[in-house]
Amino acid sequence: MRVSNLVPTFFRPRTQTKTSAAGPMIAWTHTGQPKWTPRRMASFAEEGFRKNVIAYRCVMHIATAAAAVPFILYDADGNELADHPLLTLLAHPNPLQDGITFLENLHANLQIFGNAYIEAVRPASESAPTELYALRPDRMKVIPGPTGLPEGYQYSVNGQTTTWPADPLTGRSNVLHIKQYHPLDDWYGLAPMEAALQSIDQHNASGAWNQALLNQGARPSGALVYAPKDGPATLSDDQLQRLREEMGQLYQGERNAGRPLILEGGLEWREMSLSPKDMDWLSGRNNAARDIALAFGVPAQLIGVPDAQTYANVEQARMAFYEETVLPQIGKVVAALDRWLCPMYADEPALDFDPDSISALTEKRQTQWNKIQSADFLTTNEKREAAGYGPLPDGDEIEKNKPG
Repeated sequence: MRVSNLVPTFFRPRTQTKTSAAGPMIAWTHTGQPKWTPRRMASFAEEGFRKNVIAYRCVMHIATAAAAVPFILYDADGNELADHPLLTLLAHPNPLQDGITFLENLHANLQIFGNAYIEAVRPASESAPTELYALRPDRMKVIPGPTGLPEGYQYSVNGQTTTWPADPLTGRSNVLHIKQYHPLDDWYGLAPMEAALQSIDQHNASGAWNQALLNQGARPSGALVYAPKDGPATLSDDQLQRLREEMGQLYQGERNAGRPLILEGGLEWREMSLSPKDMDWLSGRNNAARDIALAFGVPAQLIGVPDAQTYANVEQARMAFYEETVLPQIGKVVAALDRWLCPMYADEPALDFDPDSISALTEKRQTQWNKIQSADFLTTNEKREAAGYGPLPDGDEIEKNKPG
């Protein structure tokens, strides 16, 4: 079944030999030299993905959902191909990964770094690829060319560098660079992780504050006031040191939470800090979580953020998630793969994907088909075309006017 009626089919443009008038002006300061990747990439992965549960869940929610949608391949006449070397390659891209894991890495890189790179291993320059590898974006550098297109790509690991050339007129290369839109960078994309970084910092800071609270006694700190009825008004150095040691050993930490504080004569405990309720800590943490989910395009109720029910039910939230986030993400990747991979094969097939396999869209798809079926002014073939099927020999008449 061809799905172009549900999701636009991606057509490959003809090869252009003209160059952009703006291209040389974009590239002149960096021509032939690697354009450094944004230095904050490491912090995106560390602070955002590794240390923040909300950002991690958003990235993996998008990556796993997008990677699970199967590809469809068509020949030059628009017929679906059940078997083709390209489908085999996408199902088993390299000895270390299956197709799902490969695509998860690819989609996750786009969410974390705003850039994704794929290397095609080709035994000869004109042959079809035998393996595909998803490369780490933080190790890759784009080499700008004189026309405003990449002249090549450099990948550096442990002081060793590998370079792939690119055609200065068409940009063709054995490395595919997929990037998110960035308004201020001609060579690298802007990650949703970067847009969410301030909220991620707030969320991480609130978690660190809570952890520090637990480490300091599982309650807000206060003050021990020394107010003797007679004698010196201050503690001696030995008394002060002993008091600090005993407080640390006996009353701080989660294991000692709630233990009664026994004070000797002249010492009085006074609460000083605001309580978590007064600071509205939990509300602020949940607001930051919602902002993070918003940046990634994931409904907050799907990742368990409290009081984030912006949709009537989970089914509507999942439908919105697929329509507004997952399908555009898949479309971007499939369009890039179609334009890059398919010309490497002699028959030049066309790559698409199958949204009919997405269970979250079943209800909407059924509604659409019911509307098509009830349209009594359409012929059978017009209905089949609207549903993504090919024509029938006797399908050019309106059904109610058919004899018999």
